[in-house]
Amino acid sequence: MKHRAFADFITGLPKVWLDYPFGEEAAVYKYGNKPEGKIVAIVAEESDPLRVSLKCDPKLAEHLREKYETVLPGYHLNKKHWNTIICTGQLTDDEIFDLARHSYELIVGSD
Repeated sequence: MKHRAFADFITGLPKVWLDYPFGEEAAVYKYGNKPEGKIVAIVAEESDPLRVSLKCDPKLAEHLREKYETVLPGYHLNKKHWNTIICTGQLTDDEIFDLARHSYELIVGSD
């Protein structure tokens, strides 16, 4: 998966916008009103393969880490609630989009 494909998908969700609060190395996709918003996804800029961090239900997060070697505890995030996915093709683009939608729904539901 390429960053552009992920960005097109995630910013297509209602009220999601791009921010760079941690510097140019991390594209942060947030939900809600600017400038605050809540983080839905973080993409490591210039990563190859692409690295995407997404919020996840803790039980599902653990299951995914056990099942896929390319799903890791969230990098610099709460390891219980966040996964970092290395987009090597082990998960399909559609599966990653589903996980991004799951992250979005968790964030919207906490609003």
